[in-house]
Amino acid sequence: MTEALRIEELCFSHVTSGLPTLDQVTLSIPPGEALALIGPSGAGKTTLLTLLDGRLRAWRGRVSVLGDALDADRAPPRACRADTGFIFQDFALVERASVLRNVLNGRLGRMRPLRALLGRPSKDDLAVARAALADCGIVDLAERRVDSLSGGQRQRVAIARCLSQEPRLILADEPVSNLDPARAAEILSLLTEAARRRGATTVFSSHQPDLARRFARRIVGMRNGRIVFDTPTAELTEGATARLYDDANAAVQPRLKAVP
Repeated sequence: MTEALRIEELCFSHVTSGLPTLDQVTLSIPPGEALALIGPSGAGKTTLLTLLDGRLRAWRGRVSVLGDALDADRAPPRACRADTGFIFQDFALVERASVLRNVLNGRLGRMRPLRALLGRPSKDDLAVARAALADCGIVDLAERRVDSLSGGQRQRVAIARCLSQEPRLILADEPVSNLDPARAAEILSLLTEAARRRGATTVFSSHQPDLARRFARRIVGMRNGRIVFDTPTAELTEGATARLYDDANAAVQPRLKAVP
């Protein structure tokens, strides 16, 4: 496999608006890459990540994930889904369950169907889950209920759940947007370093260009569903970043003035 992700002329519109959310997106990402998607709200970052996770239908174009072509009409087969892990902006944890039980949920796609249905992890599943807890520095929280944790601790649980899945591709939608700057840097460092050690490809979105520069080797700027730039982090200029957001703000102004 020469590419972890290959996207060609991808277009998608939400049924409710009918407006293009993704417009002629073309992108290629090699295995092991750490890539950040940046851009203003409504740029299409979350939509792109959700589509790559196999959860959107009725798109046009060609998309290949870890060497397997996505189908615009149906979900990826179970055998493929476990290779892609997703970290949600709002954590998406089972609040009344323990930390360990939430992390074990990441193993469901790797379990035999009957074990997954009954919720009976094997010794190997438990070992993988506990290793993920250790990687995220939350072994001491294993028996705590999630609803007793802070925001930073919850995001560590969400990352541990993803790592326990043993994914080859990690997609993260604004994984630190709910955290203060110090905690945000700590969590992104944890995520990208854990992915690097495992040889996994990481694609994360962020509203914070400075954080993207620190933790991604490559940055893609998006606006209005299109890719505006795609560049190695070291070559991204402050001017290009400023224009990405300034142009988006300027486009909003006429609509704001038209409101009576």
